Amino acid sequence: MRVPGLGCRTFLKILQSHTPPQLFEESLSALIALGLKSDLAHAIKNFDWTLLDADLDWLALPDNSIIPLTSPGYPAQLKEIADPPPLLFVRGNAKLLQAPQLAMVGSRNPSTQGKETAFDFAKLLSQQGFVITSGLALGIDAASHQGALAASGLTIAVAGTGLDRVYPAQNKDLALAIVKTGAIISEFPPGTTAKPNHFPRRNRIISGLCQGLLVVEAAKQSGSLITARMALEQNREVFAIPGSIHNPLARGCNALIRDGAKLVETTQDILEELSQYYQADDFVPEVVTQSMLDLEQQKLLNLVMFSPTSMDNLVENTGFSVETVSSMLLILELQGYIEATAGGCYTRIK
Repeated sequence: MRVPGLGCRTFLKILQSHTPPQLFEESLSALIALGLKSDLAHAIKNFDWTLLDADLDWLALPDNSIIPLTSPGYPAQLKEIADPPPLLFVRGNAKLLQAPQLAMVGSRNPSTQGKETAFDFAKLLSQQGFVITSGLALGIDAASHQGALAASGLTIAVAGTGLDRVYPAQNKDLALAIVKTGAIISEFPPGTTAKPNHFPRRNRIISGLCQGLLVVEAAKQSGSLITARMALEQNREVFAIPGSIHNPLARGCNALIRDGAKLVETTQDILEELSQYYQADDFVPEVVTQSMLDLEQQKLLNLVMFSPTSMDNLVENTGFSVETVSSMLLILELQGYIEATAGGCYTRIK
C-alpha cells in the first residue's frame, strides 16, 4: 500500500496471482509482464522500506492492529464488495468486525429531532445485538455512535484519514470513547490526512460492512444518498426515516423511500427485515408517553405539527390566549416535545 501509484484495484488484481512477498521477489520484467506500468514496476523493485517504520511503530501501540484481505479475521461482508480494501487498519476491538452491523448515516447539520432520532434508534438497535457502524462525522454519525455507546458500547467508526488522527477534530473525545469498547477502522495508513476523495471511498466500507443501512435526515444532494446507493449495489437492505415535505433535510430520505427503501417509523420495521441477526423474544417496543402533561398541554401538543406550526395557528385552534399558549409552549419545549424554529414557529419532535 505504500508503493507510490499502486491503487486498490491494481493491488486486488495482483493478489489473484501473487502474495505481497512474492511480488517483491519478482524480476522487473516479470512485474511488467503482469501488466504493471514500467514506473510502477520500478517503484516496487526500488521500494524504500523505511517508509514502513512509522507504520510499524503505530502497530506496536496498544489496541492497534492491521487485518489483510487474506486474513480469517477480515470481515466476510466487506470481502463481498467489488473493491474491498486490501488492508484494514484498526484501533480497538477488531473482533467486532465479524459481528452483525447496522450502518447509520445522515446529515452533518441535522435538526434536534434528527439527532435525537439517531441516538434513540442506535441505542435500541444496539440493545438488540447490532453493532452500530457510521463514519464519525458531525451530526447524525456522531449521534448514532453516542446512542450505541449509551447502550452496549459496541460501535464501529470508519475513518477517512489515517488512525493517528481524528477528523473532524471536534469528535476527538468521541473517538477515544469508541476505542475503549468498539473500534475505529480505516483503509488509509497512518499519516494520511483528510481529502475530499477519501470520504466516498470510506462510504463504500460503511455500507459494505453492514447487513442494513438506515438513513436519518438527508438533503436531496447528500453524501448519505451516495452511501445508500452503494448499499443497494452491494445488495444490502436500505431503510429511511420519512419526514415532512416542508423539511429540506427530509427530501433525501423521502426520495429513497420513493425509490424502494423501506419506510421506518420504529426499530421494529428494521428488525422485521433483519430478524436473523437478533433475538426476537428480547425485543421491547418503544413507548412514548405523554402522561406527564395535563389535558390542556396535550391538546396543544397535538396541534403542533412535525413541520413548522405558527403561534397564530395554535392560538386560533386552541382558543387560548397568546400568553397561555406561550407559557405552555415553553413547558413543552423544556420537556423536549417541541423546538422553536425560524419565523416564530414551533415543530414537534416527539
